[in-house]
Amino acid sequence: MQLISREQRQQRLQQSGCTLLLTGLMGAGKTTIAYTLEKLLFSVGALAYVLDGDNVRHGLNCDLDYEHSARSENVRRTGEVAKLFADAGLITIASLIAPYCNDRQALRESHQQVQLPFFEIFIDTPLAVCEQRDPKGLYERAHAGKLQHVTGIDAPYQRPEHPDLRLETTTMTASEDAQAILTLLYDTHILSKARVR
Repeated sequence: MQLISREQRQQRLQQSGCTLLLTGLMGAGKTTIAYTLEKLLFSVGALAYVLDGDNVRHGLNCDLDYEHSARSENVRRTGEVAKLFADAGLITIASLIAPYCNDRQALRESHQQVQLPFFEIFIDTPLAVCEQRDPKGLYERAHAGKLQHVTGIDAPYQRPEHPDLRLETTTMTASEDAQAILTLLYDTHILSKARVR
């Protein structure tokens, strides 16, 4: 039996599968950018899917807490799902804090091993701005001593040293950030401008 190849799936979809890791502090704007990008990709005829805390932490990773090892396992598992989606030809947008450099590098290497494109996109938002946004009230609870293992407060965030793209949410809108990622996908030939609808 002959299996359907990755190349055949890419030809059918007219795009290359890849994983976009949006990493940054809680409240940085990762999820907003991820879903804005998904909508933008859909508007140009591309197939994409967002993996974030809301759809992986409550199902696939519901058994994980926020200790160091569990955070690493969250990134590893989500990365494995992203690889499967990317292999199927989807542009997979993984919106994760992913606070540790080693975990992000391991994710990149696991994609390289199977020759799938991987892009680390650093949503570089200062902690003070994230604390002001505090969408779930977690920073406030952490400062009050009611919550532990909050990244940026009592758990570390290791800034990416060489991301494929660095975006700021204090000077750019979510739409502008999403457009910058779309440009990256065009520049790296994940998408062809000829297929824009």
